[in-house]
Amino acid sequence: QVHLVESGGGLVQSGGSLRLSCAASGSIFSINHMAWYRQAPGKQRELVATITREGSTNYADAVKDRFTISRDNAKNTVYLQLNSLKPEDTAVFYCKVTSFSGFDYWGQGTQVVVAS
Repeated sequence: QVHLVESGGGLVQSGGSLRLSCAASGSIFSINHMAWYRQAPGKQRELVATITREGSTNYADAVKDRFTISRDNAKNTVYLQLNSLKPEDTAVFYCKVTSFSGFDYWGQGTQVVVAS
């Protein structure tokens, strides 16, 4: 089992920045890929960014050049730097980790609100 705790969300003005963190505990040796998703009000959860254990990243088109995913394997933590935030980025952000055996674990989510 892997337990995830996200932090760093909050209220920010349009154009502002936030840094989200997601710390993993438990069976951390089994963690392979890490990712951030978001779910806006009334919309389905969508993939924001992914990062492999080796550090290869992938981003949704809507956040490319604005968001940066990174991870610290020694701290078992994944980060999401959010820059140039827009009101349409308002959502609950969730981190997800995938184990080497293919199990997905989700955090509880952290709210990001971008005021115009």
